[in-house]
Amino acid sequence: MIQLYIGNKNYSSWSMRPWVLLKQAGIPFEEVMVRFDAFTPDSQFKAALKPVSPTGKVPVLVDGDLVVWDTLAIAEYLAEQFPDKQLWPTNKAARARARSICAEMHSGFTSLRNHCPMNIEARLPDTGALLWRDQPGVRADVARLIEMWRPLLQAHGGPLLFGDFSVADAYFAPICTRLVTYGLPLPEDIAAYVQRVCALPGVKAWIDGACAEQDFLDFEEPYRLASQANKPQA
Repeated sequence: MIQLYIGNKNYSSWSMRPWVLLKQAGIPFEEVMVRFDAFTPDSQFKAALKPVSPTGKVPVLVDGDLVVWDTLAIAEYLAEQFPDKQLWPTNKAARARARSICAEMHSGFTSLRNHCPMNIEARLPDTGALLWRDQPGVRADVARLIEMWRPLLQAHGGPLLFGDFSVADAYFAPICTRLVTYGLPLPEDIAAYVQRVCALPGVKAWIDGACAEQDFLDFEEPYRLASQANKPQA
């Protein structure tokens, strides 16, 4: 059976993408969670991954003797191994567009990712309001999401970016959780898409797992005290 090595569900956005893809597509796999303790060479996290991954990072997919790292490579491998799951759109033009926006996510949206780190169990609208006021890069990244998502939702009729669930929705699922955590302002149609993504069974399963961890890591969220963590979500 396929194994997927992941980090803490509350914090690891890159782990979330292939996990959601596997779960939502109904592909059997074994989850191997490697807790974040630090990212230094002598950390337990790095020691646990060293025999598995050449990069010492998560996610890592292991299929027999084959090791696949990097989320986009994992997505492509799964699409080839499970063609019946139709993880990419079947239409060639739509498939090219889906790959383009995933690649853009892979290398872009740096302000949103840096200033709004993934923290699923938290609700930080006050932090989000300050970031929205003071960080033009965050506003620009959200504007780009709207510019990207809206025509796709209109062209394919929803409910997801290319109609049915695809790699693209799994790829943007962590961004959707960030938008919720920080309460960033969204137009109604985009907010509705975010809600639909978060309600997908595969995404909800990840969110539920993240909230159940109750594992506060101060180096992952220096903006909060331990006493503020693990409170019921409003």
